Amino acid sequence: MLSYKKHRYYINMPMLLRVIGYLLVIESLFMLIPCIIALIYGEDSFMDFLICAGISGACGGGMMMLKPKTKEMGKREAILLTGMTWVILSLFGMLPFLSVGTHLSVSDAFFETMSGFTTTGASVLNTLIGIPKSILAWRCVVQWVGGLGIILFTLAVVPMLNYSGGMQLFNAEVTGITHDKLRPRVSYTAKGLWGVYILLTILLIVFLSFSKMSFFDAFCHGLSTISTGGFSTSDMSIAQWNSIYLKIVMCVFMFLGGVNFSLLFNLLTGKGGNPFKNTAFKCYVVIILVCYIGFVINILIEGLAENWEYLTIDPLFQTISILSSTGITEPNFHDWGSISIALLLVMIVMGSCAGSTSGGAKVDRFVVLFKFLKNEFYKMMHPSTVTTVTINGKGTSGSVVQKTLAFLFLYVMVICIGGLAMSLMGLPLSDSFFCALSAISNTGLGTEVTGLSENYALIPDAAKWLLSLIMLIGRLEIFTILLLFTPTFWKR
Repeated sequence: MLSYKKHRYYINMPMLLRVIGYLLVIESLFMLIPCIIALIYGEDSFMDFLICAGISGACGGGMMMLKPKTKEMGKREAILLTGMTWVILSLFGMLPFLSVGTHLSVSDAFFETMSGFTTTGASVLNTLIGIPKSILAWRCVVQWVGGLGIILFTLAVVPMLNYSGGMQLFNAEVTGITHDKLRPRVSYTAKGLWGVYILLTILLIVFLSFSKMSFFDAFCHGLSTISTGGFSTSDMSIAQWNSIYLKIVMCVFMFLGGVNFSLLFNLLTGKGGNPFKNTAFKCYVVIILVCYIGFVINILIEGLAENWEYLTIDPLFQTISILSSTGITEPNFHDWGSISIALLLVMIVMGSCAGSTSGGAKVDRFVVLFKFLKNEFYKMMHPSTVTTVTINGKGTSGSVVQKTLAFLFLYVMVICIGGLAMSLMGLPLSDSFFCALSAISNTGLGTEVTGLSENYALIPDAAKWLLSLIMLIGRLEIFTILLLFTPTFWKR
């Protein structure tokens, strides 16, 4: 008998299902949070959430009983497991939306859940008035779990994976063109990143509790803000509380959500040095300043500066919200003018730093792209010159540059194909492309900006499933999902 270890073309499916079992058990434990909230507020949804948690836990427990012949997992298993995990957890995560008085169809429930896990923040709920607090909390919990990564959380709490393809899983899920390890073992890396994430979440909830928000609202917005997801407990989002303090606090933490968490960990542990020596972070700050100035100029041109807040807090909040892919917009943003819409498009595409909770193509990749183009222009005049793309004072390999260019090309292709496909489903062409861009960038904007409707409820079911796929492609950075559709991945 040929051994599994010698012939890597066999997929270790029992091991994959066992890991997914661990994940489902963890998801069932997270379902207890809205269950407790339902109990506190005396909602009938308590039993519904308890049943959903029981179903998820039982299915997960059954999968955990599997005994694979080997625990080894290679690159192929890691890629397949990552894609399966996000889909399966979304399928189980949508159970509360189907059972707790939201009256959503299967298509709507899956879209809402995938939008949450990918921190896109697009919603099919027409209104949040009358929605149980337990469901509002579950939406935000889902975003928080998906913010830093479902599998990354599992790597932190299931040490077994450290020896069976842990780094492969880490690379398949964590965003960015480079993944700097904080410790020799990937489980330590995962624990370090999640430690920073949890600390920032607690701090944000505490700060929001001192605003006009209730603790419940502060808790939900804390989860959705640090994950740069954008789900709210009010139809008016943060405009409901009309607080300058609230906007300032959220600006700070949305900004931090867009920073590479490895950089934040090193800064907190005293190993980071000057963050402005990090090329991507420096560019991230510069882009915020430039776009902020652009918004201010546009507001002045349009004559919308009613008070000092319109020229200071509002444009800064809008800049950080869009660039970090949180996606919260001012109620009158559509009146800001054409310059603001152009800036919005640029920021949606660009996103924040690699290794953060934000969406978009990431600042790091555009740094590589522009430095590569600069070198190519120089070489046109000096053909014999040998050039290299330098990031953080170090040369970047040609393979990283090639992968970056391929990523950006595929990024545009997914937007074009997705936009054309949705236009064939009956959506206006401009709305189709904007929704595709918003989905792959995990920003959640679209309908309120383009004027199609107030949310995604009116989009055909087929378009919702397509957008769910595009959101997943964007969250897992294209290659992880698109590889599953290539014959090469499945060939021996």
